[in-house]
Amino acid sequence: MRLRRRLAVATVTVAVAMIVALLSIDLRSRHAEGATRLIANLERLLANPGEQARCEADPAAWAPPRRPEPRGQPILRPPPGPDGREVPPPPPPLDPQLRLIELFVLDGDLRPAHPGGVQLDRELVRELAGTDAIALPTSWSGGGTGVVVKTPWRVGPCAYVYARGQLRVATSQVPLKWPWLLPLAGVIGAVLITMGPVVRRIRRLTEAVTASAAAGFVGEIPVEGGDEIAGLARSFAEASRAVRAQLSATEQREAVLRDFLASTTHDVMIPLTVLQVHLAAMEEDEQAGKPRSGTTLTSAMDEAHYLGALMQNLAAVARLDTGVWQPAIGTVDLNALVHRVVSRHQAISRRLDIAVEFAVPDDPVTAAGDITLLEQAVSNIVYNAVRHNRAGGHVAVVLEATAGDRFSLRVVDDGPGIPADELARLVERGFRGNAARTRSPDGLGLGLNIALRVAELHHLDLRFGPSEYGGLQVDLEGARIGGLAPQ
Repeated sequence: MRLRRRLAVATVTVAVAMIVALLSIDLRSRHAEGATRLIANLERLLANPGEQARCEADPAAWAPPRRPEPRGQPILRPPPGPDGREVPPPPPPLDPQLRLIELFVLDGDLRPAHPGGVQLDRELVRELAGTDAIALPTSWSGGGTGVVVKTPWRVGPCAYVYARGQLRVATSQVPLKWPWLLPLAGVIGAVLITMGPVVRRIRRLTEAVTASAAAGFVGEIPVEGGDEIAGLARSFAEASRAVRAQLSATEQREAVLRDFLASTTHDVMIPLTVLQVHLAAMEEDEQAGKPRSGTTLTSAMDEAHYLGALMQNLAAVARLDTGVWQPAIGTVDLNALVHRVVSRHQAISRRLDIAVEFAVPDDPVTAAGDITLLEQAVSNIVYNAVRHNRAGGHVAVVLEATAGDRFSLRVVDDGPGIPADELARLVERGFRGNAARTRSPDGLGLGLNIALRVAELHHLDLRFGPSEYGGLQVDLEGARIGGLAPQ
């Protein structure tokens, strides 16, 4: 159901309920006012001198002095008495606004003086015992208001008087004529007219939100006024801006991902192609009976090792770039980690004629961190020193427990080194120095960038500088277990 129609139905329902309630109140008000006036009239009537003697002389025919009825008002006559004589109709009351319909007397036991009188039940008798006058229920009153009043003398055949009357001009609490419905119709119309602009604003807001969603939340949602609907529009506008920002960020990530995948595909295919060429040359030499070339085998192993390192780096980048992935922090044995990393590079370093040595303390050095990420970072640093070194070169990996419950892991090589203006850019993703490009033009420049991100994630210090042997020196420092652990 539409909002305006629902408001109209609700307004009419409430109005009808109010009318019924007011009519009920009006009927009770009429009854109470008629009873009050009738009782007051009877009390004045019974206070006249000689009224007791006239009533007790002939209770069935008792009636006070008459007044002429106003023109146009019928004279209601009671039924004939037991002897067939016509009982005079009750006179009009002293109150000119009250029309007396019936008037009977009752004895001390509340028995009527003639057969046409009213017969009270026991419940009403008990109510009357403690008061001088009562108003009878509406069901007793017929077309008017009925009351029972004790006479001043309260004994004999005229101990009580029953009367039924009706107000000539009722002072009603609720006007019952049809013009009274005009204000109600005006209220309903005012509600509908007032709600018209509200409904139109809601429709415009709905259309604006729908259009904005269909256009990818590009358009702005208009905000009109300062009421609750304007607040709703502002909320929609803020949500639209947030969704638009998220969509923009997603599009940027997708663009970067597409470029990254394109670059990765290209960089993976180069060493893979070289590896295939080396393997094909080795197969041809074997079929021709030629001795196996150590240079070809070394190159093939180098490319295979590079492919493995590249795949591991891509996996690490994927985890670090998700934004929701959390590292699995645990206790890491750095002695064992250094041993594994160096052992992993021994085969390729021997083929390249590069000596890789390591030194660790006798006591284990432990730190808090994600073992997979820490090992990947150290492996990238060592692999960078091996891959960009020259034949006959050296790489040293030294782990030390330093003062203040900290550790220092240093990787030193005696390769060609890095120019001073390129040292600060080594950790940039995709950056590769000129010398590195010359020796290995197929790299992605991910290794040292991953090392930096892992160090930041574990609150470690990573520094690059020239070594005393002419190559590059990389220092990774942090807190040991038992010292100031990463927070």
